[in-house]
Amino acid sequence: MRYLKYGLGALVLYLVFLAVTVPVSLVWQFSPKPKGIQVSGLEGTLWAGRADTVTMAGRRLENLTWELDPWWALIGGQLEAVVSVSGDVQGRGTVRYGFSGLEVEGLRLESPLSVLVGNRRLPFRTKVAGEVKLNLSQGSQGEPWCDSLNGRITVQQLDVNNQFGAFPLGNLAGTLGCSQGNLQLTMTEQDNRIGVAGTALLKANMQVEVNAGIKATAEQPDAMAKSLAFLGQPDDNGVYPLQYSGRVPGF
Repeated sequence: MRYLKYGLGALVLYLVFLAVTVPVSLVWQFSPKPKGIQVSGLEGTLWAGRADTVTMAGRRLENLTWELDPWWALIGGQLEAVVSVSGDVQGRGTVRYGFSGLEVEGLRLESPLSVLVGNRRLPFRTKVAGEVKLNLSQGSQGEPWCDSLNGRITVQQLDVNNQFGAFPLGNLAGTLGCSQGNLQLTMTEQDNRIGVAGTALLKANMQVEVNAGIKATAEQPDAMAKSLAFLGQPDDNGVYPLQYSGRVPGF
């Protein structure tokens, strides 16, 4: 019996050693490939490695690196990795995955808005430009999107051009949260110079519900200021309604 215990212990140690040292390129070669994802230049192991490029949904990520903490897997039942990426999207953060799903902590991402929109056709032949910055202090996966979320999103130098004119909207920001599993964006008048305040909920199946308002400001582009009357009648505070419920435009 004693030799059997020693043998089982040696086998467990060997399997752990094998899992830690097996090349990630070998794992990727023989594992099922997610549809639409291409990876090249894999180096290192599952626990600490890098990929030269990862292409997914038409976006190119460069110099993707990861470093997993095996103690989280052994003690906490979760895989934890510090991940960084450059290229079209740049960022760094801590990612955990376990029985309850995906969790992130201290995640920061930056990307041109045009990269995120990609080749999608937006309504009214709209073109957008600007720089998106996402800062999540904490977030966890849920149904349909999240269980918890705490962060901020900023769009710097947002320019919108469509068949109605040019709209240089400047810098916009908002607070990200989770409401009954839906992603919630909250924006106040202090978060922008164009007088927008309210909330937007991203629900299942890319359905969005906007409940906000906009008032005239001196910093609004002329084309926007002239269009406010088409939104309806303002309230006693001069706020025009911004209401929408339906699928996210362009998705």
